[in-house]
Amino acid sequence: MSVRIGTSGWSYPSWRPGFYPAELQPAEFLGFYAQRFDAVELNSTGYRLPSADQFRRWADAVPDGFEFCVKFPLTRLDRVSSFLERAIALGDRLGPVRVVYEGPRDDGTLSFVLGSVPEGVRLAWDFRHDSWNDVGGIVKVNDPAAEPYRYLRLREPPYSDDDLRAVAATIRDPAYVFLRHEDEPTAPATAEHLRAFL
Repeated sequence: MSVRIGTSGWSYPSWRPGFYPAELQPAEFLGFYAQRFDAVELNSTGYRLPSADQFRRWADAVPDGFEFCVKFPLTRLDRVSSFLERAIALGDRLGPVRVVYEGPRDDGTLSFVLGSVPEGVRLAWDFRHDSWNDVGGIVKVNDPAAEPYRYLRLREPPYSDDDLRAVAATIRDPAYVFLRHEDEPTAPATAEHLRAFL
């Protein structure tokens, strides 16, 4: 799989010009982005679950090999199946689903979600409570030793060349690496810069 580098989202008019050409229309942003990167975090799913048709339209707008890493805010167990059923409409464009869980450790919740995942769907757990720190056997966000892949989110710009070289030295293949969105088009520039150090 190698190392996939991208940004947290793509549909930012403030990246035009700078990353997107000035004349590019918002409907064309995803296609342009996907010509330069091979993955993106799909954060809008954390606020509203798109229809399966919307997921399919996004999948159709990108080339083979591109992956969407979908954000899933885990707040109710009765929404796990419906969320995943819609997300798999991305087909082979579905990357790891980033499960954001705010609550303290609850092994029953973990078991329920793991037992609800359709075959082939990968999860990256974004725990927000320290009680999960010693849980093993799953991929946790920002765990450089996770197996079978790493899911890393860089959230503290700006990054100097020394910072990016240090980050690059810690990334083990396979991995997904995403830069935080800012109003200025610094995230795609930093993502491209980081890729040059790998």
